[in-house]
Amino acid sequence: MRTTGSNSEEIRASAKYIRMSAHKARRVINQIRGCSYEQALMLLEFMPYRACHPILRLLSSAAANASRNSNLNKTNLIISEARVDGGTTLKRFQPRAQGRAYPIHKPTCHITITVKNG
Repeated sequence: MRTTGSNSEEIRASAKYIRMSAHKARRVINQIRGCSYEQALMLLEFMPYRACHPILRLLSSAAANASRNSNLNKTNLIISEARVDGGTTLKRFQPRAQGRAYPIHKPTCHITITVKNG
């Protein structure tokens, strides 16, 4: 939990090493940045992307942190910051014809969501 100088508290939740590319997660995060908690839940529920599920879980975790640790009401929360950073890349090899090896890169990302009382 991080507090700022004024009376508004910012509560943070982060998920690390999520097995998807940062580019695909940013596509979803950009849609919910600045939204209220309930509006973001509705957007994530009905968007057709695979990245929505881990982001929905992370947003629920941030709201639970806010209500449990800071006694904030979930209906008043606003997503103040949402960030996706690239994580490490899992490197694998796929066997190919004539004894060759084909490299496979499996990207990961770190997602951080900060909510504040609105």
